[in-house]
Amino acid sequence: MIGFYFAGTSVVHRAPAILKLLLLSIGVVGVGLAREPWQLGAAALAVAALFVIARVPVGAVWQQVAPILWLLLIAVPLQALLAGWIVAAMMTGRLLVAVALAALFTLTTTVTAVLEAFRLILRPFERWIDGDRVGLLVALTIRCIPLVAEIVKDVLDARRARGAQGSLLALAVPVVVRSLYAADAIGESLVARGLDD
Repeated sequence: MIGFYFAGTSVVHRAPAILKLLLLSIGVVGVGLAREPWQLGAAALAVAALFVIARVPVGAVWQQVAPILWLLLIAVPLQALLAGWIVAAMMTGRLLVAVALAALFTLTTTVTAVLEAFRLILRPFERWIDGDRVGLLVALTIRCIPLVAEIVKDVLDARRARGAQGSLLALAVPVVVRSLYAADAIGESLVARGLDD
């Protein structure tokens, strides 16, 4: 799932988080600006090579990319209808490569490293922006993605066990309630660590 860290000792894992953030930003912008299929293909090969270098299992990569496929099932036919299949294919490629790049970052970078990277980036602006709090916010956001995904999975399993597969209410209410409980627990932990002001 998104936000999961896969431990390793590869050069990708050991690269500084701030460098990986910079390269991620450049990569996503570059993919967004790609106009030719060969450019997108080259970017996809480069990202695949990085996954190989990082020695990330195919299963972990699939877990990162699979959620976006549901969006593509709706977006691609609409895009093809409105702008043609070539434009739809390019949009699909851009989205998949960008998601794969982001997944590579989260799979090979610990939350602590992300926190430290944001502290470094925001240090010149510390007079106006609290880098520690921004870093903590980003780290919590990354951590909460798999947490909420796990809540949804548990609720779906429970809903199937009760035979309420067709009920949206049986999904939405427990997910919201459990997410609020989790947020409350995180808030109490932050208060206990003196981060409530």
